[in-house]
Amino acid sequence: MKGNRAVLYLRLSKEDIDKVNRGDDSASIKNQRLLLTDYALAHQFKVLHVYCDDDESGLYDNRPDFEKMMTDAKLGEFDIIIAKTQSRFSRNMEHIEKYLHHDLPNLGVRFIGVVDGVDTDNEENKKSRQINGLVNEWYCEDLSKNIRSSLRAKMKDGQFLGSSCPYGYKKDLQNHNHLVIDEYAAAIVKRIYQLYLSGYGKSKIGAILSSEGILIPTLYKRQVLKENYYHSKALDTTKVWSYQTIHTILNNETYLGHLVQNKVNTLSYKDKKKKSVPKEQWIVVKNTHEPIIEQEVFDRVQKLQKNRTRSVVSMDSNGIFSGLIYCADCKHAMSRKYARHEKNKFTGYICKTYKTHGKQFCDSHSINIEDLEEAVLLSIKSEARKILKKQDIDKLRKIEPYKTSENEYELQINTIQNRIDQIETFKRKTYDSYMEDLISKEEYICYIADYDKKIKTLQEQKNTVQNKFDLQNEQNIQYDKWIELFKDYINIDKLTREVVLECIEKIEVHKDYSITIYYKFHN
Repeated sequence: MKGNRAVLYLRLSKEDIDKVNRGDDSASIKNQRLLLTDYALAHQFKVLHVYCDDDESGLYDNRPDFEKMMTDAKLGEFDIIIAKTQSRFSRNMEHIEKYLHHDLPNLGVRFIGVVDGVDTDNEENKKSRQINGLVNEWYCEDLSKNIRSSLRAKMKDGQFLGSSCPYGYKKDLQNHNHLVIDEYAAAIVKRIYQLYLSGYGKSKIGAILSSEGILIPTLYKRQVLKENYYHSKALDTTKVWSYQTIHTILNNETYLGHLVQNKVNTLSYKDKKKKSVPKEQWIVVKNTHEPIIEQEVFDRVQKLQKNRTRSVVSMDSNGIFSGLIYCADCKHAMSRKYARHEKNKFTGYICKTYKTHGKQFCDSHSINIEDLEEAVLLSIKSEARKILKKQDIDKLRKIEPYKTSENEYELQINTIQNRIDQIETFKRKTYDSYMEDLISKEEYICYIADYDKKIKTLQEQKNTVQNKFDLQNEQNIQYDKWIELFKDYINIDKLTREVVLECIEKIEVHKDYSITIYYKFHN
């Protein structure tokens, strides 16, 4: 017999907040608390604690109080979790299976959904819980699609949707989707272009601005414009203008008066991780706001950058890591270092912030090119073995890790289609019954409408599963690509620029001289 020590779990999401603002407070935290408290008292449960996540999506399990609740569950602090509905606990089907059908039962913790009748002590409603989980996930998926579609429409209409404006602009007080010039910052942008055309390099321009005490864009937005703007790389101690910041400003078409959006997107509605969008899919709308830089000046800067890039590449025969190696602490690009008595002898990399501004801003993070090449070479060989099954390394056979999930999707599609065919049969029989005067015209119309509604719902479910199946096939193709690629890297003995670019997203060097390699196939 399980104990009666209970906790309440409350959650309010962004879509709920919108409803509350419109006067429908049925989902509010206050009403959830009252509902669950009454339920606990009526069933003689002893409420020990209330966990509450405000403005948190049910798709993710990294909600602060949710995580605390699961930790307390593992410590045996309570016996029962009570929520308004299963969807308050989670809208993610994977999490429903993980927590409701695995972790909580193993911990001896019961889950109760008051409104939808969910109870993990009742084995008979497990299928209902799974169906609810699937429906809740579909709801989130449809909501995400609708939001993305709406945002894309606004972007194409020339509305600025960013949370923070590009440096040099601020939001129009009369229309927050329109950019207006910030005179002070715009003057700095113009100066950066002038300095570059005068022959100064990007690092040198950054050093000039830093020495004059000019705030970097992120600190300027936070301290002067008072934007609620946070960036993990922009610490209060980060006061130097980096090469990358100058580079971004010199290549931003926004300064021409054009809006360039949809450059980055999330992987999916269930994954917050960002991915870069191919340039051909960017949404560019011309002449939406006042320009800061003239087209002729912008074009001269682009041409000058290409010329300088060619000269650097031609002089550097050891640049296989160029553009990929960064300081793990300040996150700025690493700078090349050369032998003290042989200025043309390339020996490795050093933190550019440390090299330009000194140890008060960052440590050296120095690494020799021989050590770096050896570490990367060993890592690539190791990853090649990880991505292939151990027993297949010698034969180098391809593997099919997603075959099981493919079969599951096919089974779901076939099951749904069989149900559609069955309802179509019912429709034909209903018509025959009507023709034989076994049912009235009103009954016939009612039956047919109900069948059509069920078919429409099932067809939507089938389309959703089919989309997931198609996505899985794409992943299989990508996986096969990596299998084919890494077959050749198990015994690789020399790094090339092509190999590094094919495999690696970036490399971070730590102050203890160790490195972290971010591979493209891990994204």
